[in-house]
Amino acid sequence: MSIRYLTAQLAQQIDEELMNAVGAFSLDQLMELAGLACAQTLSTVYSKEKYPKVLVCCGPGNQGGDGLVAARHLGMFGYKPTIYMPKPGSKDIYRRLQKQCINMDIPIVPPAASAEELPHLLQSSNLILDAIFGFSFKPPVRAPFDDALKLISASGLPIVSVDIPSGWDVELGNAEGVGLNSDVLISLTAPKVGAKYFKGRHFLGGRFVPKAMQEKFQLNLPEYPGFDQIVELPRNYIM
Repeated sequence: MSIRYLTAQLAQQIDEELMNAVGAFSLDQLMELAGLACAQTLSTVYSKEKYPKVLVCCGPGNQGGDGLVAARHLGMFGYKPTIYMPKPGSKDIYRRLQKQCINMDIPIVPPAASAEELPHLLQSSNLILDAIFGFSFKPPVRAPFDDALKLISASGLPIVSVDIPSGWDVELGNAEGVGLNSDVLISLTAPKVGAKYFKGRHFLGGRFVPKAMQEKFQLNLPEYPGFDQIVELPRNYIM
């Protein structure tokens, strides 16, 4: 049986079940595992020797939290990440994740300077990790991210996107034409319906979904190799 692609509603339901009394995970745990999978995907495709400088672009929600975790792991892996986060999340978890990055001497661009700094950051980077919008995003893209997506797209740098390329509708793909054309996608938990329109290399991460939950939602997830946190999915996109 083929892997199940999730609607936004079903993805939300699975997330809630993972973190309620049934799944018993905390948000911190899931974010840590997701961010590690993102960092592993990036390092699998793009070596630190050729692509050392990674611009980690974070949104204000859980997606941005995954990006902060990934930045920390990339630093541990020997990359040189810089964090662009024009609208930092206000929850305590985001403040702690930022502090963990600061403790590793990972530069974080001050929000007030982010608009003018972004062009310079793109010029001095080798690669982008896109952790701006997640599966709950609905177009249109609002400031300050509307200009940011245009600049990121125009940079020509390779892009690794977390869960869904930023600007895409989670079910309709890049129907509005304002989303990023990413080179690599790391789907978390299970791929989303919009990922069927994705044409680059596609990985799955989130090696934490219990067997009972996989069966309940008929996810048909592939086997992860060895002790890897990720598995590459075959290309079966919609033309």
